[in-house]
Amino acid sequence: MDKEKLKRYLRLLPTVLVLILCIMVFARILAPKQSTLKITEAKWSKLLLVLDQIDRNYVDTVNTSDLIEKLLPSLMEGLDPHSLYLPPVELEEANESLEGNFSGIGVQFNVPSDTAVIIGVIKGGPSEKAGILTGDRIITIEGDTIAGVNFPQDSIVRRLKGPRGTSVKIQVKRSEEPKLLDFTIVRDIIPVNSVDVAYMIGESTGYIKVEKFTKTTYLEFMKATVQLKSKGMKSLVIDLRENAGGYFDQALLMANEFLGNGKLIVYLEGAHRKRQDFFADGSGTMLEIPLTVLINENSASSSEIFAGAIQDNDRGLIVGRRSYGKGLVQEPLFFSDNSGIRLTVARYFTPTGRSIQKPYSEDYRYDIYKRYQSGEMMDADSIKVNDSLKFVTPGGKIVYGGGGIIPDKFVPVDTTGITDFLIKVNRKSLVVKCSSYISDKYRKQLSAIDTLPELDRLFKAIDFKQEFLNYSGSNGVNPRAGEWNVSGRIIEEQLKGLVGRYTKLGDDAFYPYILTLDNTIDTLKARKIIK
Repeated sequence: MDKEKLKRYLRLLPTVLVLILCIMVFARILAPKQSTLKITEAKWSKLLLVLDQIDRNYVDTVNTSDLIEKLLPSLMEGLDPHSLYLPPVELEEANESLEGNFSGIGVQFNVPSDTAVIIGVIKGGPSEKAGILTGDRIITIEGDTIAGVNFPQDSIVRRLKGPRGTSVKIQVKRSEEPKLLDFTIVRDIIPVNSVDVAYMIGESTGYIKVEKFTKTTYLEFMKATVQLKSKGMKSLVIDLRENAGGYFDQALLMANEFLGNGKLIVYLEGAHRKRQDFFADGSGTMLEIPLTVLINENSASSSEIFAGAIQDNDRGLIVGRRSYGKGLVQEPLFFSDNSGIRLTVARYFTPTGRSIQKPYSEDYRYDIYKRYQSGEMMDADSIKVNDSLKFVTPGGKIVYGGGGIIPDKFVPVDTTGITDFLIKVNRKSLVVKCSSYISDKYRKQLSAIDTLPELDRLFKAIDFKQEFLNYSGSNGVNPRAGEWNVSGRIIEEQLKGLVGRYTKLGDDAFYPYILTLDNTIDTLKARKIIK
């Protein structure tokens, strides 16, 4: 065999191995009958022959495991943009984000100036039991210094996580203490909330921010609605902006709360999956609650299932910008080495029959950037629609398939308040850093606050403008004439929200301030949707 032929065989080897592995796995998992397996092997007999020849005759020993690990990701990407292979570590991390819990020490932290600052301690968690406080700075983990040495944030997370029942030793710097404080924290199961916040955004309007769809989303959502109803909620805003999706069943359960008996929520169909319809059963607790759903270009998958069901059934108002356009259903398959794949097995369709999967293209992953270029993010008239994919809801509303959910009410990207000063401030993350500085300065007052009115009273006593200008000036960033008048409100409200996170309220103190800067919320208020 000449060298060129040998090289060609070697180039084929990884793909052959990968294909054979996938064929055998799929055959055994999806159709384990022996007769079916033989048919599958017969279809790919040439590949089996090539693999056999390489195994018998190649000049060197082939490390098939390494080749498969390197090439499986690209093989899966060749199918569609969302089928993927996950090696053990990545699979564990991906599952943790959706399971609704993980094992760790129970803190949230930021790294504003090369030091991890605790911004939240989970109630009843290991860190609270050990005595960790909001505002503490993590200096060492297991004797290794992680502060002031450009220690990667994801590496800090990995060191703090670990099996339940194991311990981790850390040293923290507390503002009023001259020496480092030593803590040994026993790791435990930590809940991961998917509902970021739920509060009354108006006298009779509730607001719920769903960050992702995990195993616990529906239960969290129902708990939030019960609380809001007790506070007089008569209408509801569900914010799915930046929600990239997650568990399919959780979107179904949420949609069921709003749709009447027999209403189609979504259906699935694929080459190897017969059409499967999912209907509401009429048991929902919010069938009469006026509903508004917020979406944007990063709302995807389960978020689009929910928004599409609400829109196609004429059940509520969809507000924002065109959603991402992911209408593919992934099914997980797990291997004995703790790796796995997520394989696209079907497409989902909204009740009117539209697929919201955007077309595959070479620049698929840069689609959002293209939307900015085309002007779509600023003007609804720039959204390209395909008249051949026009559908009509029972109420006579025209909706389009072919790429995401187009909102009923468009809201452009907000560019008001942008100045060179604000751009420089953001590049240096000065708002986040300054919030840490102000939180240290008012540590005792903040630690005693557990209601928004108390927080408002404290904030009225703080000159946020002067605090920030002094801080930004010390970092070499000063506004030119008139720039603070344009950008100052943005900075002050961001500071309030970030400083509010250092209280017991956490995100409950963050969103009420941040949403005052939100032009989508302003639109809802102008249309008297928020009352």
